[in-house]
Amino acid sequence: MATTYTISDLAKEFDLTTRAMRFYEDMGLLQPERTGPGGRNRLYSNRDRTRLKLTLRAKRLGLSLSEAKEIIDLYDSPRDTGVQLRKFLSVLAGHRCQLEEQMADLQANLDEIKEHEKEARALLAKMDKNQP
Repeated sequence: MATTYTISDLAKEFDLTTRAMRFYEDMGLLQPERTGPGGRNRLYSNRDRTRLKLTLRAKRLGLSLSEAKEIIDLYDSPRDTGVQLRKFLSVLAGHRCQLEEQMADLQANLDEIKEHEKEARALLAKMDKNQP
C-alpha cells in the first residue's frame, strides 16, 4: 500500500501552517485525495510530498509559485527531460540576473554610505580640531 500523509503530517514535517498547505492546493501545486464526510479530509501521496518539497526549494531560490508550478508540472508530463531542464535553466538565469542587479544596487548604496561616513568623520575631526 502506498504511503499517505495527512495535512498535519506534512505541515509539521515542513514547518508550514495547514493554511499554507491549503493555499498550495488552491494554486494546483498539491492534489490530495479527498476522503471523509463531504471530502473534508485530505490524504497526500508521496507525489504530493515531493511536489511540496520542490515547491519550497523553488521558493528558497526566489521563484514565484506560478514559476514553481510550471516547472514542477513539466516533470509530471511524459515529455523529454530536456524540456524541463531548459525551462529550469531559463528561469534560474532570469533570477540570477535579477539577484546580480540587486547586489550591484546594494553595493552602490554601501559605497555611497561609506563616502558619507568618510565626509562626516572628516567634518567632525575638523570641528574637534578647531575647538579650544
